[in-house]
Order: sequence, then structure tokens, then C-alpha cells
Amino acid sequence: MAVTRKRSQPSRIESAADGSPWAIRHRRPRDHDLKREAVVRAAARAFNERGYHNTSLDDIAAALGVTKPTIYYYVANKEQLLFECFRAGLQRIRDAFGDAERSDRPARERLNAVVRGYAEAIASEYGWCMVRAHEHDLGVDMGREINTLKSEIDQGIRRLLREGATDGSIGPCDPKITAFAMAGALNWIAHWYRANQPMSATQVADAFATFFENGLLPRPARSAGARG
Repeated sequence: MAVTRKRSQPSRIESAADGSPWAIRHRRPRDHDLKREAVVRAAARAFNERGYHNTSLDDIAAALGVTKPTIYYYVANKEQLLFECFRAGLQRIRDAFGDAERSDRPARERLNAVVRGYAEAIASEYGWCMVRAHEHDLGVDMGREINTLKSEIDQGIRRLLREGATDGSIGPCDPKITAFAMAGALNWIAHWYRANQPMSATQVADAFATFFENGLLPRPARSAGARG
């Protein structure tokens, strides 16, 4: 006797098709870019909700109300989707560094802005992919590029720490260890933060920026006769 399986209820990810750019009838000049961005964003949300290995391209296509061949028009495979999610989130951090490089403010203020951009990126839908991408068997070339991009962030933070020590806006510290500590704390946001929490991504970013800023403030020199 044949067994009829009851179709499961669509998940939050699968119900997003109403907002898909494919639902718009009239073509616009930026349709291709908008649709590719929608594919990457839908993948990030699905990976965050279900995990990378538990998400198929069919799931992502269903979230957008399209067929799987449509997904292949924008990316080669699921591995590339994970990599593109990483890069989409990283761009927010790179933008923050770009603003910092063009500013003449003290290094501590510029670093503070970078921390906010970093925290907001990790608290976004791309955060899980940014933190966990390397753990999911990306190819050698993609893995190498992720290492390069992560090193770019690390070196940027160290550079601002050194500049802060030079201009007096940041207290003496080991740039390498301090950069590791900051990145570790910021990356951990992806493990506990969810969009349905009382705090918004911006509020989380503000809290982390305030914490780091206060910790990096220069301390007044202690006199020789001061007691410990």
C-alpha cells in the first residue's frame, strides 16, 4: 500500500518568495545585480537557519520562488554561494576601513567606527557564514582567498592600534594580541546573536564599540610614590 507523505509546512526561509525580485514584472537596468544579491542573501539566511550541509540549492530556489537552474545562472555551486556570503558580509567591514583611511580623526575614533562596522556585519544575516565558512570544505583557492581577506582585516586593526599608540589616543598595547582579542570577541557575536532578540544589530555594535573604546583609553601615568 502506498504511503502518502504529508508535506511539511514551509519554513521562514521558504516563505520569503513574496519579496523576491523575480516577482517584479518589469525589467530594470540593475535587475541582474539585484537578483544575484537576492540569491546570496537567501543563501545566507538558509545557512544560518539550517546549517550549510542541511541546506540544498532547491531550498534556496524555493525561498526565492524560482527553479534551481536559475540559481546556477548566478553561482556555480553551493560552495561558491557560501564564499559569496562571506564576501558580502566582509564588504561592510572593508567599507568601514575605507572610511577610516580617508578620515583625519584620531586613530581611536577611526578604530571605533571600524568596530561598529565589524559588529554590524557579524550581527547581519552574513555573520554565520563569515565565521563558519572555513569549516565547510571550501576548495583550496577559496580557502586561500578567505585567509587573505581575514588577514587584511587583522592587519588593518593592528595598524590602527599602532597609529593610536603614536597619536596618543590609544594606550600602550600589543597590537597583535589586542587585534586577536577584538576579532575573537566580535566573531563570537555570530554564535549567540539572532535577529529576533531585543537588541538590534546596531545596538550590539554600539555596545561592543563602547566596551573596546573604554578599554583602549590611555591611562594616566602613576607617580613613583603611588601605592599599588
